[in-house]
Amino acid sequence: MAMNAGARLARARTALTGNGAAFHRLPCHSLPRQTPPTVRTPATLPRTLSRALPAGTRFASTSTQGVVRDSNALVTRLRNLFLGTSIGLFLTFTYLYVTDTRAGVHQWLVVPSLRWLYADAEEAHEAGTRFLKALHSFGVHPRERGDPDVAGDLRVEVFGHVLDNPIGTSAGIDKNAEIPGPLLALGPAIVEVGGATPYPQEGNPKPRVFRLPSQNALINRYGLNSEGADNVAMRLRQRVREFAYAMGFGIDEEAERKVLDGEAGVPPGSLTSGKLMAVQIAKNKFTPDQDIEAVRRDYVYCVDQLARYADIIVVNVSSPNTPGLRALQDVGPLTKILTGVVDAAKATNRKTKPAVMVKVSPDEDSEDQISGICEAVWKSGVDGVIVGNTTKKRPDPIPKGYAMPSKESALMAEIGGYSGPQMFERTLDLVKRYRKLLDQGLRNPPPSSSPSSSSSPSLSSSQDDLAAEEPRKGVKAPSTGDQLENSLSEKTEASTQRDAQRLKTPSTHQDSAASQPLLRLPARNSFFKSEEGLTQSGPALSASTHIEQGSSPNTSSVSSSPSTSSSSPSPSATSLSSAIGTSSTEQKTIFATGGITNGKQALQILNAGASVAMIYTALIYGGVGTISRIKGEMREEMRGSGDKGKEGRNVAAP
Repeated sequence: MAMNAGARLARARTALTGNGAAFHRLPCHSLPRQTPPTVRTPATLPRTLSRALPAGTRFASTSTQGVVRDSNALVTRLRNLFLGTSIGLFLTFTYLYVTDTRAGVHQWLVVPSLRWLYADAEEAHEAGTRFLKALHSFGVHPRERGDPDVAGDLRVEVFGHVLDNPIGTSAGIDKNAEIPGPLLALGPAIVEVGGATPYPQEGNPKPRVFRLPSQNALINRYGLNSEGADNVAMRLRQRVREFAYAMGFGIDEEAERKVLDGEAGVPPGSLTSGKLMAVQIAKNKFTPDQDIEAVRRDYVYCVDQLARYADIIVVNVSSPNTPGLRALQDVGPLTKILTGVVDAAKATNRKTKPAVMVKVSPDEDSEDQISGICEAVWKSGVDGVIVGNTTKKRPDPIPKGYAMPSKESALMAEIGGYSGPQMFERTLDLVKRYRKLLDQGLRNPPPSSSPSSSSSPSLSSSQDDLAAEEPRKGVKAPSTGDQLENSLSEKTEASTQRDAQRLKTPSTHQDSAASQPLLRLPARNSFFKSEEGLTQSGPALSASTHIEQGSSPNTSSVSSSPSTSSSSPSPSATSLSSAIGTSSTEQKTIFATGGITNGKQALQILNAGASVAMIYTALIYGGVGTISRIKGEMREEMRGSGDKGKEGRNVAAP
């Protein structure tokens, strides 16, 4: 037995210590198996033991790992919360900043970027229009935040409407009425779109817009490029119906009628309380200038298509880039054209009719030319004048003695209308002159060779217009103290009565509610009235005291109405009072455009007799924040000059 045991042990040792092949030939079951120690978890514990443990018991081997995992998850959640909150706050503040007109990025980044990306000024303008339109469709467009006009310190009454402020934008910024909503959101109280012509026309060949950056000026020769009155009307109609749908009226023709008739409580043009929209119209370039009847039909057609969707119709007879257009400012042709426009506006299928204004050239600045335009305004029953447009003249660079870069000096030779800061002094002077002559009433024309033509306030044909124009040559406008013929007072009274019938009369007996959603305001207060006297019940401006504001000390006979004068009125004063009446609706309204770049200049324009100061080139160079800046400067100027202004001016009693 002992030998057998020893032999087996020796054989086993030989097998284990021998060659590798012998080792690998050993059967697997001959090697002892090593099993890992069993980790007891609640799942592997005997059922009886796991039942005996209290609920929630955790073993030492898993408890530490769980705590580590929970700690890591908490840190991850806190980090994600912090990052998400930071991104949300960043996006929110970025949105609020970028969409605020007061943000400096609009002037110092957006405008230079557009100028750098688009060498052609017209392409940059079109890109800016597309950009604003796209932003507005997503609700992320620039807007005036904080409602700075709510205090009412800049209110003005125009055509029976209470406007939030006296700042407007001129036509040309939105030629085809693509972005009236985004423009109104920038803060102006009046937006002028157009000009629209009866048929679409391309305008002049490109390039036709040139920048003068050193002067913050432009030269353009667009030539009244337009998509046509029908296309513009279709776009405005769609805008009204979308507004009606948002108001819950529906989107059909009946819903449109409700909005246009004032049932929404907003002006039918702007669709925004405290604001108005003007639509500029013009004749086609191919319409013969000598055929006054054809020209009149062009303007009347535009009125028929567009008047329903406008608060104000602006008749453009002053573009320097349409050959022969400025010749229509002669008193004969102008009277016939304006009479046709006024009659068409009265026939507008709407409860409240649009006001009618005529836009005149700054180059027609002789006494005879200005008085002739004023005569046409009174004869036709037009409600007011927009003083200013681009000029064919080339002003000296500013500051005085500045040498312009050679490239800009070469551009000054380009044909077209010039607009820029140098225009301001001329605009201011024209406002004063138009204010004085319009307040005098209908000008006294010289005797005509034809008795019938001298006694008729309107002419029946283009030949009569030209015949009536001949005796006017070489006749000087009357001075402030010259007497007007009493026989003309009846004609003027008829004109003012036509105005009163078409415009809403600000009377306490007027109808309220939907048919007349306008407000009645007290007489105009001085711009420099103390803040204690400014209340939300009345405007800072009204047309009723423009006579006092636009007159100089040597024209007191003009600035004083018969009801306030202590002395007996002279024949001249009696005739004048008959011409201008005592109601603010009987006085012609003036808007002014040309060279206005800051709040101080806007106040000067308003105090010279205008009701609204309009901007164009300043907005192109200053960006979307220009209007907010100008209004802020106006408020600063009013606060700084309030006491001084009160001493030197009469304040109208509310």
